[in-house]
Amino acid sequence: MKLNRLTSALGMLCAIAGLIAQAPSARAETTLQRIQRTGVVRIGYANEKPFAYTLPNGDVTGESPEIAKKIFSKLGVKKVDAVLTEWGSLIPGLQAGRFDVIAAGMYITPQRCKQVAFADPQYQIGDTLLTLPGNPKHLDSYTSVAKNPDVKLAVMAGTVELGYARAASIKDSQILQVPDTTAQLQAVRSHRADAAVGTALTMKDLAAKMPGQVVAVDKFVDDPKHMGYGALAFRKDDTDLRDAVDKQLHAWLGTPDHLKTVAPFGFDKSNVTDKTAAELCRE
Repeated sequence: MKLNRLTSALGMLCAIAGLIAQAPSARAETTLQRIQRTGVVRIGYANEKPFAYTLPNGDVTGESPEIAKKIFSKLGVKKVDAVLTEWGSLIPGLQAGRFDVIAAGMYITPQRCKQVAFADPQYQIGDTLLTLPGNPKHLDSYTSVAKNPDVKLAVMAGTVELGYARAASIKDSQILQVPDTTAQLQAVRSHRADAAVGTALTMKDLAAKMPGQVVAVDKFVDDPKHMGYGALAFRKDDTDLRDAVDKQLHAWLGTPDHLKTVAPFGFDKSNVTDKTAAELCRE
């Protein structure tokens, strides 16, 4: 009798164990759930005014970090920790979990869309050149650089401008790849490069740092397809976080509060766009 009861009890235990084994495992906490639970989000940025940069007191500001602060606050996340990273290491750093979001004004491109999940763009902007005063080599486009094989162009590594330069038939021997905008500025000032290329706002900001020593080209001729659309970027499996951010962005972009937030960095209503990440990823 005792043996039968023992056998029956063991059978019931096995059955329960089987049911437990077949039950779906508890889902791991998502990034969105974690940052809302802890109230802390980590953003990755590279020093590039006016998009994201470190102030002398150590605080991080710029168009993208300030937008991130506003949007995450609306999601109940009050603390934004910033992680300084070289531009070319932003996507690898995001994928490795060093931070939760790239907030660096990164352009949406089809190639990057294969690596990260972009929110819809928060701005649109074109490029220009930084040259010595008087623009001695008469440069006003990627094409003008390509036509003069003696011209050296300073380009920040990992940026879309590197691809634009090569697509315009600028030879690699003409391209000086540098890690950041400070290096671009120094390359032009020291005559190691005849020009640097980047977003119009960035090049104008560099020119303002060294008045009389460098200038931003006012009339830059570019392919309309090169219009840049900057956005926050997330890991591919964090689409719930991306979607939550998009919902807040759509309700906020273009409002007086948004325009007031980005005005100190040179952005205005002309930089607001109705393009979506989905359509830019398809181009």
